Amino acid sequence: GCVSGTVSRRWLWGWRAAAGAGADFSPDTSAGTSFYSEMSSAGIRACCLREGMLVVCGSPVFDTRKSSESALTQIPVLQIVKESQQQHGLRHGDFQRYRGYCSRRLRRLRKTLNFKMGNRHKFTGKKVTEEILSDNRYLLLILMDAERAWSYAMQLKQEANTEPRKRFHLLSRLRKAVKHAEELERLCESNRVDAKTKLEAQAYMAYLTGMLRFEHQEWKAAMEAFNKCKTIYEKLANAFTEEQAVLYNQRVEEISPNIRYCAYNIGDQSAMNELMQMRLRSGGTEGLLAEKLEALITQTRAKQAATMSEVEWRGRTVPVKIDKVRIFLLGLADNEAAIVQAENEETKERLFESLLSECRDAIQAVREDLKPDQKQREHSLEGDSGKVSNIQYLHSYLTYIKLSTAIKRNESMAKSLQKALLQQQRSEEDGKRTARPQDLIRLYDIILQNLVELTQLPGLEEDKNFQKEIGLKTLVYKAYRCFFIAQSYVLVKKWSEALVLYERVLKYAGEVQSGAGAFTNSLKELPDVQDLITQVNAEKYSLQAAAILGELYNYTGPLSERFETFCLDPSLVSKQVSLVHFPPGFQPIPCKPLFFDLALNHVAFPPLEDKVEQKAKSGLTGYIKGIFGFKS
Repeated sequence: GCVSGTVSRRWLWGWRAAAGAGADFSPDTSAGTSFYSEMSSAGIRACCLREGMLVVCGSPVFDTRKSSESALTQIPVLQIVKESQQQHGLRHGDFQRYRGYCSRRLRRLRKTLNFKMGNRHKFTGKKVTEEILSDNRYLLLILMDAERAWSYAMQLKQEANTEPRKRFHLLSRLRKAVKHAEELERLCESNRVDAKTKLEAQAYMAYLTGMLRFEHQEWKAAMEAFNKCKTIYEKLANAFTEEQAVLYNQRVEEISPNIRYCAYNIGDQSAMNELMQMRLRSGGTEGLLAEKLEALITQTRAKQAATMSEVEWRGRTVPVKIDKVRIFLLGLADNEAAIVQAENEETKERLFESLLSECRDAIQAVREDLKPDQKQREHSLEGDSGKVSNIQYLHSYLTYIKLSTAIKRNESMAKSLQKALLQQQRSEEDGKRTARPQDLIRLYDIILQNLVELTQLPGLEEDKNFQKEIGLKTLVYKAYRCFFIAQSYVLVKKWSEALVLYERVLKYAGEVQSGAGAFTNSLKELPDVQDLITQVNAEKYSLQAAAILGELYNYTGPLSERFETFCLDPSLVSKQVSLVHFPPGFQPIPCKPLFFDLALNHVAFPPLEDKVEQKAKSGLTGYIKGIFGFKS
């Protein structure tokens, strides 16, 4: 019998119940037997706790009757795999770097465990057995072997796009990875390994088996393996807390598109719509399924494109003979619907970029067919009163789609920036680059440039309704551009310039309202002009009040210099009050006078030669006379 209920979220003597259904386990089992059986159809082994001993498929795994010294070996398989992949190259899709990491880690483990395969001259094979599983690093050896083979297979998958012969090597490495995963699962069947590790090893084995069958295009076997893997991870996620279940849920999300793809190939036509929705919600598919899903979508659209022969735009029907253009036009409505239903701005941005990329490819295909027809097109322009050829008109239509999509993308970015700007005004964040009005001005400049290009499309110069519609859209975006230019002037307290720009915004908005009679439907997708008028009127009053308060707040001198002047100064009630200038500035003071004797230069003194004794003659004669006593 099976006791229904939820799994107890607590450890049982060092291990945790890794299943989503069953009974709460208790060490006291003398009253009888408690066990749970989980998804036996998916290949997951039944577990039971009988007389103090956990049994998996009839074989004992954990005996509660033994002492606590017999600790079970455990290894978090998925956590080790994910952390290693994210830290060593797979975040950027570099499988070669991850393969090198696996090889280096294997070498370190073998050296640490003294489990080398011989020496430089001779190979001596060794196998990990159940007897040496007391150290979980032996299980890590097998896991790294499998990861190394898998990463090499994924590297070859990338290279097989240009070198098809490498696909054979790819399948060989995937088989090698599955072989190592089987060995890991076999070793985990030992009673030395805990139940959680057993289930993770089964899920890892099922995942690699599914990938191998997927590459062999054995859809039924691949689907069974992926379903088994998904079931185990879902139950493990239910058995743990939310923090621990994140990795399991991520792996479930990774393999869900693979399951739907296998179902589609088996014959489930509803799976195709689900795959399309998965692709559009995520803004593009990554991983094993990416190339196959893109090829499938292209193939499906190509079948539909065989029935599409023409397209109508602005009252003119144009034949479409280029397959790439047909496929793009068929998927245009789906892509636009996915953009509208996008959950967040990041997904919407990716979808916009994907649509623009496809549109550029279609335009390039038309441009290649347009080059040989250049002379004929010029002749038709001269002789048919300006009417362009069909291929040129198709080029104008695709260019219109590209420019319109670019305008919608920039408008979406502008809306998100406006929200960020509004939140910034309510609560400022320190240390982060916040949105500025200048960013919005740049976006509206690009939109106006795209509108100018729309008016110059060949074949639409004489379409007066189209030109007037683009003119009204130009006025709308000019009004918003002027508004944010005024906002930037308000930030630097240039009140008069901001006020003039607000008046210009009202002028543009008034012109839009007066000329939007017959174009109301086409202007519904644009920002509302009436909301802008209301906002500008409120900003004008705020601007006038700010200008008046700015004059009152403008004086910033110390309090000692404005005793006779009224000025609102919030700093007077703050901790840094400006009372006086400190240190004080230099001031002029009287100096000690300087006296100059100017009369001395003009005084004539009497001669004093007769009163001054003449100096004795010097030289050799005087010296001799001095020796002999002759005095003058």
